[in-house]
Amino acid sequence: MCGICGVLNSNQQKVDKTLLQDMCAQLVHRGPDAQGYYVRENIGLGHRRLSVLDLQTGSQPIHNESKTIWLITNGEIYNFIELRDSLAKKGHSFYTKTDAEVIVHLYEEYKEECLDFLRGMFAFALWDENEKKMFIARDRLGKKPVFYSYDEKYFAFASELKALLKYPGIRKDIDPQALDLYLTFQYVPAPRTIFKQVQKLMPAHYLVFKNNKLTIKRYWQLSSYSDERLSAAQYSEGIRHQLDEAVRLRLRSDVPVGAFLSGGIDSSAIVGLMAKHSNQPIKTFSVGFSERQYDELKFAKIIARQFNTEHFELIVKPDIVGILPQIVQYYGEPFADYSCIPTYYLSQFAASKVKVVLNGDGGDESFAGYDRYTACLIAQKIDKMPVFFTKLLQQTASLLPAGKDIRALSWRLKRFFDGVGYVPQERYRRWMSFFNQQEKELLLSNDLKNKIGLNNDRDWLDKYFQSRRGLDFVKSVIDVDIETYLPNALLVKMDISSMAHSLEARSPFLDHKFMEYTAGIPLDLKLQGFKRKVILKQALSGLLPKQIIQRPKAGFGIPMADWFRGELKDYMQDILLSSKAVKDGYFEQNYINSIIDEHMSKKTDNGYKLWSLLMFELWLTQFV
Repeated sequence: MCGICGVLNSNQQKVDKTLLQDMCAQLVHRGPDAQGYYVRENIGLGHRRLSVLDLQTGSQPIHNESKTIWLITNGEIYNFIELRDSLAKKGHSFYTKTDAEVIVHLYEEYKEECLDFLRGMFAFALWDENEKKMFIARDRLGKKPVFYSYDEKYFAFASELKALLKYPGIRKDIDPQALDLYLTFQYVPAPRTIFKQVQKLMPAHYLVFKNNKLTIKRYWQLSSYSDERLSAAQYSEGIRHQLDEAVRLRLRSDVPVGAFLSGGIDSSAIVGLMAKHSNQPIKTFSVGFSERQYDELKFAKIIARQFNTEHFELIVKPDIVGILPQIVQYYGEPFADYSCIPTYYLSQFAASKVKVVLNGDGGDESFAGYDRYTACLIAQKIDKMPVFFTKLLQQTASLLPAGKDIRALSWRLKRFFDGVGYVPQERYRRWMSFFNQQEKELLLSNDLKNKIGLNNDRDWLDKYFQSRRGLDFVKSVIDVDIETYLPNALLVKMDISSMAHSLEARSPFLDHKFMEYTAGIPLDLKLQGFKRKVILKQALSGLLPKQIIQRPKAGFGIPMADWFRGELKDYMQDILLSSKAVKDGYFEQNYINSIIDEHMSKKTDNGYKLWSLLMFELWLTQFV
């Protein structure tokens, strides 16, 4: 895992190496082991290296035999051994043993179609001196990021926003639509960033910058279509085989490899398959809390004993006030999934023992593991009921107490019925919203509302649903999650948290061949009412103990609601109600006062709303 950056000056101005060094200095945590540069006239590439494969000769930039193609990469190509062998037979010669060098020679053979051969997580930039062309690509699921900015004078890119901002002339004008999307979903979705002048390259896309012209193309899309239906036993066997191969490939490393272990079915399966391929005990890492309802350590211990791992536990009693400025700095733009806190601590903990970890990310998307998929099924049944009965259910739900914690059944029921009565697509949007349309009408200043379309977030989601018209709605929701929530929230959280501590995180469930296989499994074998991940649990029945397979999904939550009512109360109020926040003029202070009062009186849990506002204000202070 590494950090990359670069500049191509369209006005032919020479690139100053000190600029690349300044950009790379912002990426040291992504690559603390080495740095390298390629500078020639108006083109410059910079690289920070985290040494995982080929520790001796794998420094970058990497070039071809004639030194007309130069490459910098972030990530891992897991099938590089097989690709290297096939390329050598075609006459290509290699001067390193690193995985990245195969990209150079694949490009020589296939140009942009080289992406079809790569199995891994990656963001890379390739300079073709012969064609005077910059070719940049991002992996299929979006594990590795690329930020870029350009105008008639320059094209610049980097692995992180704060590195890109070192390029002179990039203005920090906030994009109102991006801020609106952040308040709705907790993240700024690609291709937008919080700044108007900067964009993110989308997952499964590549760009070419040549002759001062930018071209962007998609090279892969997950399809759930399958022309055959196998038996449950056949699918189970296929899952085990495909997941086992994905794990085996991700054990390729010249440094120690460990695993995050939550005690859930996904991370437990990864640890079980790792143990199968290892001659030594796997190092596993778990995080817990003193608050009992958020602690899963007992389940992680079951798996640690089952597979004889070398197990490490961390009880999180975080100094949030102390680490929040660091976290905001690492993310570079507003991000409000507060499970980033335990992920940050877990990564820091694991990095003291290993350099690479495997995790269970992606299992919920491939096997319908989220509550909202069951909610969609139930809502579809309610849609078929008489209108008066639906209204009676909604009125009954409105009488329930809101619940002081988002894990409370009453809180979840009220959120569910908040979506019932709307068309399915709008229902999904409301369930995924942290500030809904009515709440944003009260929150946003008039000036900001005038700059944002009333249906900005709806229009953004509509683009993803439109391409799936005719599909079963639950299947379309899973597909949309894979293209939106997964890369923009979950994978950003894992990338930033792990890279902050120079730790490489690998995700076997996100192997694209594995996901292509599981996408073709009929939905009724994954989701059966309140039973989720049915076929995965069947596939793992011979590997994992029953108490792990049968336990309900817990999620990676933290007791933020209690913390805001306790040790973080003064800190949160001081920032959100400060004169500076008022002066910024983005939000209506009366509404912020009201949601703070609701939260403190335990009328409802507004912790996630307060966290979103807090993270934005902290980001604004550091970056704007």
